[in-house]
Order: sequence, then structure tokens, then C-alpha cells
Amino acid sequence: MITFSRRGFLAASAATAASLILPARARAQSARMSLTATTRTLDIRGRAATVWGLMDGNGRSGLVLDPGQAFAVDLTNTLTEPTIIHWHGQIPPNAQDGVPDMPMATLQPGESRAYDFAARPGTHWMHAHIPAHEMLLLAAPLVVRRPEDVAADRQDVTLFLHDFSFKPPAEVLAEITGGASMAGMDHSQMGQDGMAGMDMGAMGQGDMMAMPGMDGMAMDLNDYNFDAYLANDRTLDDPEVVQVDKGSKVLVRVINAAAATVFWIDTGALTGRLVAVDGEPVQPLPGNRFGIAMGQRLDIELNVPAEGGAFPVLALREGARERTGLVLATPGATVTKVANMSDADHPAFSADLTQEAALRAVTPLPERAASSQPMLMLGGSMMPYVWTINGQTWGKHSPVTAKTGERVEIMFHNMSMMAHPMHLHGHAFQVVGVGQNRIAGAVRDTVHVPPMGMVTVAVDAGEAARWMLHCHHMPHLSTGMMTEFAVSA
Repeated sequence: MITFSRRGFLAASAATAASLILPARARAQSARMSLTATTRTLDIRGRAATVWGLMDGNGRSGLVLDPGQAFAVDLTNTLTEPTIIHWHGQIPPNAQDGVPDMPMATLQPGESRAYDFAARPGTHWMHAHIPAHEMLLLAAPLVVRRPEDVAADRQDVTLFLHDFSFKPPAEVLAEITGGASMAGMDHSQMGQDGMAGMDMGAMGQGDMMAMPGMDGMAMDLNDYNFDAYLANDRTLDDPEVVQVDKGSKVLVRVINAAAATVFWIDTGALTGRLVAVDGEPVQPLPGNRFGIAMGQRLDIELNVPAEGGAFPVLALREGARERTGLVLATPGATVTKVANMSDADHPAFSADLTQEAALRAVTPLPERAASSQPMLMLGGSMMPYVWTINGQTWGKHSPVTAKTGERVEIMFHNMSMMAHPMHLHGHAFQVVGVGQNRIAGAVRDTVHVPPMGMVTVAVDAGEAARWMLHCHHMPHLSTGMMTEFAVSA
């Protein structure tokens, strides 16, 4: 057996782990918190990589709020480029939502901006709403604890997932899109430079799987092979080792911050219970493997055996062999090395809505009739690389409309061979239909719509404003797969 010696428990706890492991009794927070958009350096497989990040006043990645604590944050941009941060999963006033020029301009270098709103509890995250910036890892966890989190006798661990390339994001996007037109999108708003020619060698064009029961049709699972897949900024060459107690309970808060990668979360020897998605509690769903699309979050509760040991919690790239993750280990346990690659390709999560169909909200939306039931056709192709909603790209789009307080049921009908994780700003919705079947599903803000699949969500229109509704696959977003939920008074 190979044991890790490069960084032991103390180093893991004192460095990266300090920013992402939440003790059961967190210290009291000051009235206002600071957050800085800045550069940082990661060691990725022995190679230095300069990336961006969101650091709190103590130099840790992300923010943790106590129950009832307001989101009172001063954000400062110390980068050399204008950017803007979206509070994914939160429901701020529209002016503070963090989308370029809708309605606030980007945050200029050296500028600070204050944010103040009631925090929505649960596992959330924050990220730049400019695709190239998000791909530079300008993102971090945003955890708002509930009273029951404080009362629970369990340890919190955050598993924050990224896909990473040593190439500049503009180059990666150019290779993926092949110089696709921005289709009316404002280039400065979306953080795009002009697109160059496509290097097919870097693209995951071979990562395709046949659709069940659909002869001759193959879905495209991965359209780019990234250089590394990160869990809390590290690979399995040198994973984070989290010290846990024998016989203890652990809540793993999984956040998929990847630009273009769906993962399976494999809890290995520990049978997990999925207890929340996108920050909202669900009736516990037992299992060892749970799928998570870009922008989504999973809270998985685990029991550490009384005899202790070392327990990898892995994120498996769908349709491929790459994997990442961290290790839960009790004191004195031998931690064996876990390879970056599995022996065989992991199955497709994208083809299957079994997990979504099994989820049930603990607190569903109240039953009421919908005022409208718009259908959004999700389309597009790899060549040319353009992705659309109802055949339109951003700038030519037709908004979904509602009046404040109205119930709207939106059916996402995916007519393409790639999956689309669809995210709505400023609202939480409930999944009420999978295919043709009516369910009382999970409350979410991001729903995964597989190739040729249909998912229906119910949403009660909130503040009268323009709210973004888009695919959270960054290359899809960058080529126009965005519309808006336009709410009027």
C-alpha cells in the first residue's frame, strides 16, 4: 500500500481544508463580511497554475453564514479585468443578482460594491457570470447553515468540483466552438474574445454513448477533455484528506462548479443518504452513487464506521475514466493512493432521469393552477457549434413572461443530443414532471435535461424584473443558450 506523505492530516486541515471544512460550531461572524476577487496559484500535478478566486477576509475560499445571518457582503475586485459575481442559489433583489448590465454594470478593477439581502439557507455557491472568468475558477462555496445544521452532531465537509485547463479560457472556448458566431450576444458582456479555429484533438468528440432504445442515435457527453478535474482545488495525485471521527456522521456538501462536466458522486464503502439538492431538503434517498450536473448541489449524509478507516469520496466524470475527490480518514488510518483514472468509462448520467424522478421535496410548493405553461425547446448542434432555446440565441430571444405572484409551469423539451442543466435566477422552482409523468419532485434552481428528455418545473414569479434563464454548460451559454424570465408587476 502507498501512503500519502507529501501533506499529512495537519497540513490538509490547516491549508485548503480550513477553507472548506465547516466545524459543527462555527465562530460567530461579524456584521459585514468581505469578499475579494483575486488571483491565486495552485499546484496541479506538480505544475503551477495561476487562477482566480473569491476569498473571504481571512484568505479562505468562499463564505459560510450562520442561521439567520443576513448576506451583508462587501465585494472588491482586485483583478485587472472587470467582472461580476452571481450568487447562485440565492434570491437577492434583481439589482444585486450579478449579471453584466442587467441592471448593474460589471465591477471595475479596484472597485468595491456592497450587497445586502436575506440569505436563503442551504448549500449554494458564487461565481463570475462571464464564462471565461468562471473557467478561470472565479467561484467559491456559499453555505448558509440552518438551525438543524448547528444542532446536528455531525461534521460538515464541502466538495467543490471544477474542470481545469492550462490553456486560457478564450482558447478553450475557441477550440470547443470552432469559431461559432456569438449569435447577437454582447461579446464584452459574455467575456469572449474573437473565436479562432477549432483544434479537434483537444475536444472530447469521442465521448459519445448510444441512447437507450434509439437506434443509430448517440448523445455527446463531453465536448472537451480538460487537463485536470479538481476537488477542492486538488487532484487525486495529492487529494485533500479530511480527518473524521470513528462512528461519526458527516455531511458532504457537493457543488459542481465545472464549466462543462457532469459527475457521478461515488461514496464507495459508505452508503450515503441524499438529503438535499440545490440547498433544499428532500426525503432521504439512499445510495452509493448520485449524479450531479453543472451548477447543481447535493448534500449527502454518511456514517463513518465505528472501526474507522479511510474512505474515498470520488467524483467520476460521466462517459469517461477520469475522476477526482477527497478522502475521509479516521486518526491513524492508512490512506492508500487512488488513481486519477478508473479501469473503465463511467456510465452516462445524462441519459437517465431516474434519480430526478425519485426525488421528493420535504417542503413542496403549494398546490395551485398554473397561469401559463410555456414549452422551451432546447436545441443546437456540435457543427456548427450553436445552442438555442426555441430556435433562438441570446439577443434574438423571446422571454418567458409572467406577472408577480403567478404560477408558471415551464416544460424544457430537449431536442438535442447533449444534456442541458437549466438554471433560473432569482427563483426556486419545483420539478413537477419527468417525461409524461407528473411528480411532486425536488425544489431546485438548476435542473438537468437529458438528450431528447422532458422536464417540467413549476415556479411562482417573484420580483418584477428581468431574470436570466440559461444552460449552465459554459460553452453552450457562450454561444447563445440563454433567455430570460421577464416578470412584470
